[in-house]
Amino acid sequence: MKISKVTSYARYTQRHYNFLQICASTFERRYSLLLKKCYSTNSEINKEHEIEVKNIRNFSIIAHVDHGKSTLADRLLELTGAIKANSGKQILDNLQVEKDRGITVKAQTASLNYTYKGTKYLLNLIDTPGHVDFAAEVHRSLAPCQGVLLVIDANDGVQAQTVANFYLATKRNMVIVPIINKIDLKNANPARVIHQLKTLFDIEEADVLKVSAKLGTGVDKIPDTIIERIPPPDAFRDRPFRALIFDSWYDKYRGAISLIYVKEGSLSVGQSITSIYTKKSYEIKTMALLKPNEESVNKLIAGEIGCISCNMRSSKEAFIGDTVHLKNHIVEPLIGFKSPKPMVFSGLYPLDQSQFDTMRTAIEKLTLNDSGVSVTLDSNVALGQGWRIGFLGLLHMEVFMQRLEQEYGAQPIVTVPNVTYKAKIIGSKNIKKHGTDMITFNNPAHFPLPQIVSEFYEPMVLGTVITPAEYIGTVMALCLEKRGVEQSTKDIGNNRVMLQFLLPLNEIIIDFHDLLKSTTSGYASFDYEENDYEPSNIVKLNINLNGNAVEELSTIVHLSKAVAVSKRLCEKLLDVIPRQMFDIVIQAVVNGKIVARETLKAYRKDVTAKLYGGDVTRRMKLLRKQSEGKKKMKLVGKISLPRDTFIKVLKR
Repeated sequence: MKISKVTSYARYTQRHYNFLQICASTFERRYSLLLKKCYSTNSEINKEHEIEVKNIRNFSIIAHVDHGKSTLADRLLELTGAIKANSGKQILDNLQVEKDRGITVKAQTASLNYTYKGTKYLLNLIDTPGHVDFAAEVHRSLAPCQGVLLVIDANDGVQAQTVANFYLATKRNMVIVPIINKIDLKNANPARVIHQLKTLFDIEEADVLKVSAKLGTGVDKIPDTIIERIPPPDAFRDRPFRALIFDSWYDKYRGAISLIYVKEGSLSVGQSITSIYTKKSYEIKTMALLKPNEESVNKLIAGEIGCISCNMRSSKEAFIGDTVHLKNHIVEPLIGFKSPKPMVFSGLYPLDQSQFDTMRTAIEKLTLNDSGVSVTLDSNVALGQGWRIGFLGLLHMEVFMQRLEQEYGAQPIVTVPNVTYKAKIIGSKNIKKHGTDMITFNNPAHFPLPQIVSEFYEPMVLGTVITPAEYIGTVMALCLEKRGVEQSTKDIGNNRVMLQFLLPLNEIIIDFHDLLKSTTSGYASFDYEENDYEPSNIVKLNINLNGNAVEELSTIVHLSKAVAVSKRLCEKLLDVIPRQMFDIVIQAVVNGKIVARETLKAYRKDVTAKLYGGDVTRRMKLLRKQSEGKKKMKLVGKISLPRDTFIKVLKR
């Protein structure tokens, strides 16, 4: 009986084994067919996209905030068939922070097919941010382009960022196609805008396109104008492969994805490339064109813009501005673009030190997608291990923190922002050995002793404000209050004035933009560019609690603002420091002098509270004892500040 059971089980197992073999062979056959089909499809895609260099146009859309760049990009995508009509608003704004704030934060790319006079063209579109804090995105986006669409609102006219973007493109000798958008608005005045363009940039009316991106009016003329006016890229397909990395982002399955502009030659899946910056070599795993969604290809050729994945894992490897070439080939690096210098620095710490490693990973992944951020390790006695992170501006910092929370679930503590200062040291032998007597610092903890410094320097910016003429007095008063120095005033016509002021960066990073908008009813616009360092009378503001300095609460201010800042900080500390069993004297000290003071009263039991007549002598004796005890306690007691107190004071 037992033998027959074993035999039947063996036959049953054999049948299943045979069945599995048949399944495996069928799967292998079908997989090979699918693979062949994929390769043939990719080959067809490559053939379709192997357009001659003379029929490729690389261009960018630049404008002031809210002048309609992303909406215009949507219409161009629809017009070229990249997306269906009514697919949604701001297709290229795919980050959650962009949808929340209604602004473009990251430049996005889309390769569009377009037929003009019977000839197929490839239009590589790059949509860019408009806010001044994301000027670095505009800089790197212009690197692969030969022309730009300069979009101006028909109602608002030329704004500060319009001026900055125009000169940015002009410096690169790019072809500028001016477009007046929103001509459908009730208060639109294209004639006024054309007059401003003529006054400021010497642009003729015949060169200006008038469109409504919202309704699609006049948009059909834009692709034809791009082909006619913007030249093809200066690319060569008969040379060894060479390409510029001008963007990157992180994918949890493929690692770092690099967006490249192929300047010379061609690149195929399976080939190995070498980075000029890191000297490391990588095998190409996948590559794609962005249309605007990824469309896999096996080959990228000169003149094209596409993305590659090749096992790069961090921002240290996928370096934006780097040149990549075929392995074992010696080539010269391409002229890329300078990495933007961070101008605003803040301390960033995890809410709990157990989250340090998780937050470090999140920061590494996010900095891969944001080349304007600099990261260095830092530590704080009160807040523990963290980082000193540099940003291009305050909005840039807020967006970075929002993305850190939304995309990676981090909960950071961010300290009050500072800028980078310089100090000239008096005859320091150690420093002079290294060829300089200047030191830089952006953390109050690293503020040098005034006795060894001959002069301090602070960063300055050249600010451009465009405002209606009736607000000129208000704007000038605000700039002068922020220690600004007037450089020029120019009437640009139509009751609008352009003012230029030299301003300390430290004065404008916190609230200048908000104050400007509120004092001009939202009509003024502001843009700034870096303008070197100038001598300044900056000081370190120390906070003493009962005579003991608390280094973590110190800050750097200009001497003229020291008293006002000291009073404000002391009042804030009075509210957030927990009461003790003894009085706490809060003092703000500048250059050894006390400039502001507050006293946090101790807990006190009123022993006379329930005395309704009778002998008061005993109660008064108890009160005197209590007072003497508190005086003794103040001499020996240590002020213990909980971590929450530092967070409330230091956090923005």
